[in-house]
Amino acid sequence: MTWTLDKQHLDLGFSVKHMMVSNVKGRFTDVDAEIELNEEHPEASSVRATVAVGSLSTGNPDRDAHLTSGDFLDAEQFPRLTFVSTEVRRKGDEAFELTGDLTIRDVTRPVTLIGEFTGPVASPWGDRRFGFSLNGSIDREDFGLIWNVALETGGVVVGKKINLTIDAEVAAAVEVAA
Repeated sequence: MTWTLDKQHLDLGFSVKHMMVSNVKGRFTDVDAEIELNEEHPEASSVRATVAVGSLSTGNPDRDAHLTSGDFLDAEQFPRLTFVSTEVRRKGDEAFELTGDLTIRDVTRPVTLIGEFTGPVASPWGDRRFGFSLNGSIDREDFGLIWNVALETGGVVVGKKINLTIDAEVAAAVEVAA
């Protein structure tokens, strides 16, 4: 069954070390996804997501412009990030692993995210909903995101590891009997 991403209940976030001492956090606000969810056999489920690079927001316009420039994501030449699942593995009643191919700047690498799902519930608006949370990380240099500046005291301005977090709701229309 196809489920629709509820964009008003979606948070696609990331964090990365800054100057080796703090974390910069941000999010992407323009995400589209095709979700095929098989409730009886979750391993037969699939996800295909597209993220608009220009929707990146860290709350600092200058930093956002740098992150979407050619030094990093290059939104002009590569306006979208994509994720296509290759495997869903149930790890318990509510836990699962979602593995897929993440493409950034035309570089595709496998990524595994660890998740929990909740639901289904019947909403007051006549549809059924599931929620899920996913966590994982990538090495940005694996995707060609190599810009950095060395610090005098050792280390670099931008960490290699990017932590990813996704919290979302998906909805399916209730079938009406004829």
